[in-house]
Amino acid sequence: MNTQSTGRSRQFDVVVFGASGFTGRLVVEYLQRQYPPSSGLRWAIAGRSRDKLQSVLAETGIEANALPILVADSNDLPSLDAIAANTRVVLTTVGPYAKYGSPLVAACVRHGTDYCDLAGEVQWMRKMIDRHQLDAEKSGARIVHSCGFDSIPSDMGVYFLQKNSRERHGTPCQSVSLLVKALRGGASGGTIASLLNAVEEAKGDRAIAQIMVDPYSLNPEGMRQGPDGRDQTGIRFNRAQGVWTMPFVMGAINMRIVRRSNALLEFEYGEDFSYNEATITGSGPTGWLKALLGTTGLGAFMLASSIEWTRDRLVRRFLPKPGEGPDEQERQNGFFNLILVGTTATGERVEVRVKGDRDPGYGSTSKMMSESAVCLARDHLDVSGGFWTPASAMGDPLLNRLQANAGLSFELEPSAVT
Repeated sequence: MNTQSTGRSRQFDVVVFGASGFTGRLVVEYLQRQYPPSSGLRWAIAGRSRDKLQSVLAETGIEANALPILVADSNDLPSLDAIAANTRVVLTTVGPYAKYGSPLVAACVRHGTDYCDLAGEVQWMRKMIDRHQLDAEKSGARIVHSCGFDSIPSDMGVYFLQKNSRERHGTPCQSVSLLVKALRGGASGGTIASLLNAVEEAKGDRAIAQIMVDPYSLNPEGMRQGPDGRDQTGIRFNRAQGVWTMPFVMGAINMRIVRRSNALLEFEYGEDFSYNEATITGSGPTGWLKALLGTTGLGAFMLASSIEWTRDRLVRRFLPKPGEGPDEQERQNGFFNLILVGTTATGERVEVRVKGDRDPGYGSTSKMMSESAVCLARDHLDVSGGFWTPASAMGDPLLNRLQANAGLSFELEPSAVT
């Protein structure tokens, strides 16, 4: 079974699950603006409370009866089955996914329903892949994790870079580095909650801790090896750019997604492909000092998160909680600017710039996720059931949508154009 062939008999193209949450509301706003009823997209909203969902419609200027409302709960299996059975794609913002997401994934797999989320929880994604991959292949459900800031800019950025490398040099880049040049946006309460939950799980289970540090833990079984070692944890000097760098907090997720994409794309980037991510702190002594302070601060945060007393009394108390996020002005003023530098085995260099026009965690993420769901529902994709990444599942169709609708740009730097 595949939703591409069976979807027309279903009532909806997309159901937004968790529409009354902070990110869910932004998704609703975007879909209403970009895909109104005249667009032909059949979509609905879902969540635990009908009253809250009706409030979402009122706040976004949607007439009370103009958009279907579905009541469902993460722990109510029949309600999840009802949603999965009646739509082509489920878009879910309900996290942490390790706490609330597993039953919905299972329902989508059972009904051959495509699915996308914002998951950045490596240990949970690995669990879902191990548990449901074979059943998803049989049912035709295409499950795509990490369709927000983690990890679309990284995953699609590398996809775009490698595509251009093959076109210009006849070969992919053997190594690629992503450098965060600039980023402005409020901290995501959902991302923080997911991170804290992952830290708790890892501390209580050594096997989970091993999955989280293994650079190839999300690769398919039998493909969990390669040239990359452990993630960057300290200060490094990037000679190609002449700058100091510190670890990028989202890199632990993004790097594993990109490596999985390479494996699922039958190693289009090469079996010896190497990938890493870091944050630029500047050049010279000032750049080194910023890298030192940033790395020390990140280390202190991770240490505080790993100790129950400080996690509960400090980290959770003072950082944003799920459902909290930046206001509209902060989202509008946010942006991200990423540099990807690739080098082929023979020394040719390809440099790509990836930019987003809204704050990464909310304004831009809501648009990226929405376009991922619409891509799964509407575009012809040459993949069948199973667990995919954004690049391996949606490739060029998603790349086109992101640039046309979602405020992202993927551009070759002039130095890379021959």
